[in-house]
Amino acid sequence: MPTAVLAPPIGEINTFQQWKKEVPPPLPEARYCLYARKSSEDDERQALSIDSQIKEMMVLAQKEGLQVTEVKRESHSAKNSGERPEFLALLTEIRSGKYTGILTWAPDRLSRNAGDLGSIVDLMDQGLLHDIRTPGQRFQNSPNEKFLLMILCSQAKLENDNRGINVKRGLKNKCEMGVRPGVAPLGYLNERSPDRNKGKIIIDLLRAPIIKEMFLLVLNEGYSGRKLKRWLDQEKDFTTRTGKRITLSAIYRTLGNPFYHGKFDYGGMLYQGTHEPIISQELFDDVQKKLEVAPKNWGEKDFAFTKLFTCGSCGSGVTAEEKFKYRKDGSSTRYVYYHCTKFKDPDCEEPFTREEEILAQMLELIDEISIKKLGMREKIEKEIQRYELFTTGVLGVKNTGSKPADRVSIQRYAKYVLQEGSIEEKRELLKHLKSELTLKEKKVNLRDS
Repeated sequence: MPTAVLAPPIGEINTFQQWKKEVPPPLPEARYCLYARKSSEDDERQALSIDSQIKEMMVLAQKEGLQVTEVKRESHSAKNSGERPEFLALLTEIRSGKYTGILTWAPDRLSRNAGDLGSIVDLMDQGLLHDIRTPGQRFQNSPNEKFLLMILCSQAKLENDNRGINVKRGLKNKCEMGVRPGVAPLGYLNERSPDRNKGKIIIDLLRAPIIKEMFLLVLNEGYSGRKLKRWLDQEKDFTTRTGKRITLSAIYRTLGNPFYHGKFDYGGMLYQGTHEPIISQELFDDVQKKLEVAPKNWGEKDFAFTKLFTCGSCGSGVTAEEKFKYRKDGSSTRYVYYHCTKFKDPDCEEPFTREEEILAQMLELIDEISIKKLGMREKIEKEIQRYELFTTGVLGVKNTGSKPADRVSIQRYAKYVLQEGSIEEKRELLKHLKSELTLKEKKVNLRDS
């Protein structure tokens, strides 16, 4: 007789079925993206290079038999949320189901801020991110492991915040000790020191005498910034520490920098420096008075053809200024002159051109310009039609039968706008020619666009 199989007790059957319901089904094989990140900032100089991180993680993947679908490299800081393009792409691809796991060298490679950390944990809560692996740790979708992940990333954020506070405090202490943080101004050098926070600022024996001579030329000879630049470039062959010519803006910054008489501005506060001054404070103050000019109310004066022309010699813009000729009887005549701004070439020798000369040439140029390039073409056509209706309907002038908006009529009206129109109308008329009009040797030219 066959041996009877005894059924397990009813209590054991119920316990097994309850256990079977509570245990989740096994997850499918994870698809990993290897994410390696290293920033060039001070707080990450000790981190492994990106190539070293990838090498470490590929060894782990081979050892554990993990499926690495893609490798992402990132060279951005993780201090601020939403500023890493590769990381943002990784989050998007996890949401789409392309990856279900992340391989990374350490948790702080993924996040050092609350925003990105929240995005990672949210993906785990949604069941889209199953696993995060590092060489020594593993984080899955369980309360304890997610809590540990948040602690480690939050610790990285705390280190960032404390480091920022400590850096600011250290810079302030350095200023109070009389040493300006950062690169020394032109005419000085940063003394090399094993401790970068204790390095002093010393005089550049090659450039300091020329800097002092600059101040003296402004005070005694009345040199302007442009004249100083010519003197530095042509007579002194002066260059910066990197071998470049000093710019006009840098000349004015140098002349207005209190560092040269012993003080320095940092963070909006003036500190007494321990470096050796190049000039006296009296010389510095006198030069500031020399450089003072009456404030100009930019924008109060407006001219018809500014913002339209380009200098035909150097490519700078063309500006205008007015001059008055006063007579003995008290009357005066106003003249407007256009000239190169010399923005691109301080030595540009383009002559001044009177507005009347430009207007006369523009009237002739209208005959050569395509009607389609006139900015007021539609408005001109409507004005011509309105005038035609007025002359025939009100004045009773017989219509000659000519087209009201033919080429000749439009050109005549355009010339009228150039002569009698407002500044706004003139600019609207010529706005499409802005990149084509040049002024060279007092001649208006229309170059091919």
